[in-house]
Amino acid sequence: MSSSTLAPVAAAGESRGRGWRRYRSSTFYAFASPWIIGFVVLTLAPIIYAFVVSLTNFDGVSPIWRFIGFRNYIEIFGDANVWAALIRTLAFTAIVVPLSVAGGLGLAILVNRRIRARGLVRAIFFIPSVVPIVAVAIMWRLIFNRDAGLLNFILQLFGGDKVTWLVDPYAFYALIIMMLWGMGGGMIISLAALQDVPVELEEAARIDGAGQWRIIRHIVIPLISPVLYFQVITGVIGTLQILVQPLLLAETSTIASSVNVPQSSTLYMVEVYNEFFYNQRFGYGAAMLWVFFIFILALTLILQRISKRVVFYQVGTEAD
Repeated sequence: MSSSTLAPVAAAGESRGRGWRRYRSSTFYAFASPWIIGFVVLTLAPIIYAFVVSLTNFDGVSPIWRFIGFRNYIEIFGDANVWAALIRTLAFTAIVVPLSVAGGLGLAILVNRRIRARGLVRAIFFIPSVVPIVAVAIMWRLIFNRDAGLLNFILQLFGGDKVTWLVDPYAFYALIIMMLWGMGGGMIISLAALQDVPVELEEAARIDGAGQWRIIRHIVIPLISPVLYFQVITGVIGTLQILVQPLLLAETSTIASSVNVPQSSTLYMVEVYNEFFYNQRFGYGAAMLWVFFIFILALTLILQRISKRVVFYQVGTEAD
């Protein structure tokens, strides 16, 4: 076939290829458009609006406000309450996240064994993670009650004294206990990961004389490390943003009176809440949120970088 005959055929093939690529591209954006529109309207636009508000002295009520530049941001770095709330939040996260992940893994290993009524045991551990947070807070307020609470009753059985759990300094520890009660959600995720650990590896390790702890440390944990990392990264982000739990656990009759939240459980988001709805400083509160957003983003990137050294990803054998 001559070159003059091949040229129109090649041009027609290239034209059909471009048409197919345009069809695939338009189909992709047609299916993705609901999410893209939702992201722009419900997420991106509020973020930009919050940044604009953070540059003003807007109080949330008065129509009279003015542009003050980065004055709110400068004030944040000199605000002792903000720094105290941030340090308190980091301490809270450093305690809750490792204990939740380790506790969830321990429970998963426990219920992964062949025991009687295994499904019922799994359900019992998982139920706390699906109970509404308001019901959980009410239950724990009854448990932490100084005079009629179950916890003080148990303490007195062992000769201890009554503890006023919902005020300083014990409110911080009460909040930690309530958060750890819901570690059943992590247990389910870890349990699903344990199901994929090859039994042959564990049996080979036992033949070589490895004990249960060594099998968990050197085989199980490396194999499920991506799942554990997922729990850590989502746990850190979620715990840093906790707001409702301290408000519900506080000794107050209404959520609006957040002034009654004990100082020891005033985490960063509670401080933001107070600036918004108690001090009516919307501009300052928006600036605090932006600073916190950048802080969480930086912390997430650091954790992601660390994960490259400690998380083991399996390579697909079929591709090899």
